[in-house]
Amino acid sequence: MQAVTILTLAGVMCAALPAAADVLSGTVTTRVRAGATAATAVVYAEPLDGVAPSRPAAPVSIEQRDKTFVPRVLAVPVGTTVRFPNSDGIFHNVFSLSPGNAFDLGLYRSGASKSRTLTGPGLVRVFCNIHPQMTAVVVAAPTPWVAVTAAGGAFRLELPAGRYRLTALSERAAAVTAEVTVGGATTAPVLALDESAFTGVPHTNKFGKPYPPEAYKQP
Repeated sequence: MQAVTILTLAGVMCAALPAAADVLSGTVTTRVRAGATAATAVVYAEPLDGVAPSRPAAPVSIEQRDKTFVPRVLAVPVGTTVRFPNSDGIFHNVFSLSPGNAFDLGLYRSGASKSRTLTGPGLVRVFCNIHPQMTAVVVAAPTPWVAVTAAGGAFRLELPAGRYRLTALSERAAAVTAEVTVGGATTAPVLALDESAFTGVPHTNKFGKPYPPEAYKQP
């Protein structure tokens, strides 16, 4: 009887464990203008047979350091809280005007940190209201399976077996999609982005106005 009890408990424990993840790997290619460098891309996978699980995501950070955002590109599931610690010896004012995730953290000093929870999916462009050279991009994905591409556009996702819609995008290119069936080690079809028509223009401050000329002269 004791042996039966132990086996039964073991079976319950095994049933409670999550299914083993399979590995999906692939590459994002980017068409650019002559002499241009491709922007870092983000890839995420949405299940076609069911709904993506909602999982509490640990907070992540984008540091303000040397008048830059580090990392400059971040990919997170919707519902993630992003912290913005100020590691510079000066004030910063982090903000975004992106629809669905607009925010203004206000002016804060060195050593302080403020945060924002991204409640809707989409590409979130992040700036500083004082220093126009400071830019970052966060992709809030409608799925927990999301990754920033490595050098050369390579990516890797660990997810349960099944059918998925893959989406790739960058701050300079419209999203492209492909369907893939994952089982064991799977290679995704190449996802091709097109940034050749991208034309950069100066972004505005948090009031939707151009930065004053002196803002661009700061060292």
